[in-house]
Amino acid sequence: MKYRQLNSKDIFKSKRFDGSFHNADVNVYDSVITRHSLHHLSYYCSEIFTSGRNKRVYTTPEFGDPFLSNSDASSASPFTTCKYSSKKYGFDEKAILKGGMILTGRVGAIGQTVFVPKYWENFRTQGSDNIIRIVVKPQFRNGFIYAYLASRIGNLSFWRHATGGVQPFITDKMVGELPIPEFPDTFQQEVDDLIQESARLREEAADMLSEADRLLKKEAGLRDLVPEDYDYYGPRNAERKVSCFTIKRKDITTTTINAFNLSERIRKTKASITCTTKPLREVLLGGETFSSTSVPSIEVKPEHGVMFINQKDIFDNIIKGKWVSKRNVSLDRLVEYGEVIVACDGTLGENELFCRALFANEDLSGALISTHFIRMKSDGVPSGYLYTWLNSDYGFRFIRNCQAGTKLCHPIPKMFLEIPVPIISEESMNQIDTMVKNAYTKRYEANNCERKAIRMVEQEIEKWNKH
Repeated sequence: MKYRQLNSKDIFKSKRFDGSFHNADVNVYDSVITRHSLHHLSYYCSEIFTSGRNKRVYTTPEFGDPFLSNSDASSASPFTTCKYSSKKYGFDEKAILKGGMILTGRVGAIGQTVFVPKYWENFRTQGSDNIIRIVVKPQFRNGFIYAYLASRIGNLSFWRHATGGVQPFITDKMVGELPIPEFPDTFQQEVDDLIQESARLREEAADMLSEADRLLKKEAGLRDLVPEDYDYYGPRNAERKVSCFTIKRKDITTTTINAFNLSERIRKTKASITCTTKPLREVLLGGETFSSTSVPSIEVKPEHGVMFINQKDIFDNIIKGKWVSKRNVSLDRLVEYGEVIVACDGTLGENELFCRALFANEDLSGALISTHFIRMKSDGVPSGYLYTWLNSDYGFRFIRNCQAGTKLCHPIPKMFLEIPVPIISEESMNQIDTMVKNAYTKRYEANNCERKAIRMVEQEIEKWNKH
C-alpha cells in the first residue's frame, strides 16, 4: 500500500482529501519541486516559442533543408528519416533550430525533450510547428535545465500542465510556468558539463559516419544517388505506389518464390558498381541472416531481467526499452557487439525507419530485440564496413527493392541475400570499420554522459522527497 504524510496546509491548498490525488507521482514531485524552486522556466529563458504553421513544400535532399519532427529530433540519426523542406519555397527563418536550444513536443509527444547540437546549424535544420523551442539565456546553464526537463521528474512536470483528451497538448506559455529546482552552482556546472560533452561526442560521431560513407563511395567509384535513380534502386515509401507490386513484381506470388527471377533486377544493378562485388550471403557468417525468437512480455525490475527493445525505441538517442523476465529467454539470442541489424517490418507510407540499418554497439550488446529485425554477423568483410554499405543510400534502396507486401512490408529473404556488396581494398574496409566502431562508441559515451547527468538530478530531488 502506498502512503505518505501530509501537512494540513497541503490539503487546504489543493482542496482535495482523496489519497489517490496526494499519492500520485505527478503531484508528489510537483509539491517537492515547488518548495525548492525560486523561479519558473520563463525566468531562465529569452524565448519559449513555436514556429507557427508555414507553407510546406517537401523535396529531395539536394534541393531542401532537413525538416525535423519531434521523433526525428530525438532519433540517433535525425537526417536519415526526416523530410526535406524546399530551400526556395519552404524556407522558414523562425523554424531554424540553433545549437543549445531545448526542444520538447507540443502535441502527443509531450515531455519528449531534446538538446540541439551545434552542428545542426550547418545544415540549416528546421523543426516542425509541433516542437516547442526553449532558448535559455546565456548567463544560465542550458545543459542543466535540459537534464532536469529530460528526467522522469521533469517529464511528470510537463504532463501536469498538459491538457486535452484524445490529443493531449501543451502550449509554450504552459511550458514557461514549469518550476525549475534550485541547486548549488557547482552541482549545476557538473551537470551542464556532462550534457555539453554529450553533444560534442554526438557531433564527432556524426562526422565519422559521414566520412565513412564518403570513403566507401570514393573507393567503390560510386556517386550520391539523385532522384532519377530512386525508381531504379527502389523508391522511397512516400513515392512508392502499391501498384508497383503488380507492375514490376509480376513474378512474385503468395505461393512461389523463384530466387533466380526475383534477384534478376538486383543483378542488373551491379553494372553501376565498377568494383568487385559479392552477394550479401557470401559475407555473412553461415551465409544467412537470423532473428530473435519471441518472448513473453512479463515486465520485471531491471536487476531481475533483460532489456527488451522494439522497433520503435531502438532508433532513439537514449534507448528506453522495457525489462522482461529472463525466463524462457535463450541467452544465445541476445545481441552481440558488432552485429548489423536491419528493421525488417514496416508500413507502406510514412515509416522511413523501415529497412534502416543499425550497428550493435555497447548500448545494444546483451539486450534482447524483437522479432521484427534482420540480424547479421559478418564474415569476410568487417562488420562496420557492412553496416556502412547497408546504411548508405544505395544499401537502403537495395533493401527496399526486395521488399514485398501491400500494407505490412518485409524484405524477401532470398532476394535480400542477393544484395551486392562492393569489395574494396582491405585497408579501406578496415579504415571504414574503425570509423564506424569509434563513432558508435562515442554515441555510447554520449549516452552515458547524458544518463549520468539526468540520474544526478533525479537523485538529488529524491533526497528532498524523503524529508
